[in-house]
Amino acid sequence: MLKIKLSLLTLFLLGAVSANAQKYITKNGNVKFEASVPSFEEVAAESKSTSAVFEISTGDFAALTLMKGFRFKVALMEEHFNENYVESDKYPKASFKGKIEDFDASKVTATEKIVTITGDLTLHGVTKKVSSTAKISKSEGAIKITGSFSVKPEDFDIKIPKIVSKKVADKVSVDYNFLLNKQ
Repeated sequence: MLKIKLSLLTLFLLGAVSANAQKYITKNGNVKFEASVPSFEEVAAESKSTSAVFEISTGDFAALTLMKGFRFKVALMEEHFNENYVESDKYPKASFKGKIEDFDASKVTATEKIVTITGDLTLHGVTKKVSSTAKISKSEGAIKITGSFSVKPEDFDIKIPKIVSKKVADKVSVDYNFLLNKQ
């Protein structure tokens, strides 16, 4: 059922872009986050199943990550993340919809170019503007977009219990890596 919903959402994202558009997509984008604090157990996870759509003619970019797709080294930490922090049953996905600023498709080559992506990140039922410095390149018909940004859990109404608050960073670093193929 979850795969059907993800497929429908991907189709919706694809449909949001015009029929003549040059779309690049992936269903296996990589998103990692790190919220570790020195001297405590690592708080980090990775999802290798983020869906993303990039419209090269406009610079529009959208991504969707299922929260239960994040994998931790410690299973108990993954359980706490899903049940107590991001409440994955209530808020099953995080999404981003934005645009590469001042995008010019003719300048995308095999040489990485630094760009700024700005848009709306929706997480835990809260939507906030985020901006990210990213690298974009094109090789063998695929577009590669990599970058990072940071967020504060409190900005998305994610409560960190006082008992563990010193073990979790105030700012969470998010890294992403998408290899998108032309559709």
